[in-house]
Amino acid sequence: MLDDELSGSGCATVIEVAVAPDLASDSPERMIPGRKKWGDVDRAQQILQQVQATDAADETLPQVLCQACAAALPVTGVAMALMSARGPEGLIAASNDIAGALEELQFALGDGPGVDASRRHRPVLEPHFRATAMARWPGFGQPALIVGVEAVFAFPLQVGAIRLGVLTLYCDRPGHMSSDALNDAWSFSDAATKLTLHLQGQMPAGALHPALALPGHSRPEVHQATGMISVQAAVGLAEALLLLRARAYTEDRDILAVARDVIARTLRFTPPRRIMTSRHPTPPQRRTQYGSESPWSPSNA
Repeated sequence: MLDDELSGSGCATVIEVAVAPDLASDSPERMIPGRKKWGDVDRAQQILQQVQATDAADETLPQVLCQACAAALPVTGVAMALMSARGPEGLIAASNDIAGALEELQFALGDGPGVDASRRHRPVLEPHFRATAMARWPGFGQPALIVGVEAVFAFPLQVGAIRLGVLTLYCDRPGHMSSDALNDAWSFSDAATKLTLHLQGQMPAGALHPALALPGHSRPEVHQATGMISVQAAVGLAEALLLLRARAYTEDRDILAVARDVIARTLRFTPPRRIMTSRHPTPPQRRTQYGSESPWSPSNA
């Protein structure tokens, strides 16, 4: 878990500490269009101060950060997840339900833009997701396209070679970010890195901070249930996870509670006539299953 990755890394570092020197370098590996350095220290600190000053009794600091990022940048959803050398370790927070579901999907598949960003220690910037998704991430691509993802920007949260997590930004329109927006996204990723270190630094060895473990998400039961639904409904793991997520949402229940019903065999999924069917009898096209509304709208989040 995260504590394994943090051992010996100075996890007691407070929020105000600067990022590691090797991450602040202007090496060619770090240089991308609109990118001059590893985050704007002043802007990252400003973001952290804004997050800490937000009065959100029912939300964790990572949730506040994701929402602030979604509000500040031209994106549709933002998700923050734990990563380790083994791969995805679980969802931390998301600005809306669909961003969270997409992050859960990457966890279940062990594949996706966020996983690649963490594994390669560098961002994954995909402004034209529709053109490349099926070739790069065949399991993740189709469900993401169904819910309207057109661009993805994933930033690793790391200190040196130590993987902490990933901050993934989803857009429902294709296109590159402007230089200013991209630099701001880097600052949000720096802020997320420092926030993760700060929170985990408050915990004893072997314990994960509660704010870094979203209740009911990415638990073993969820993934066991996903596998069972895949067999019952004769669908892939991606579709099975979305079916489980949709059932929890429509019944207004925690996804973990629904997963436990599946494992206990009190709830069973049968093969649907058609996965992700449209609400209207129109030819299949992007987002028709949501009628005239975007799945990212508050009414569907």
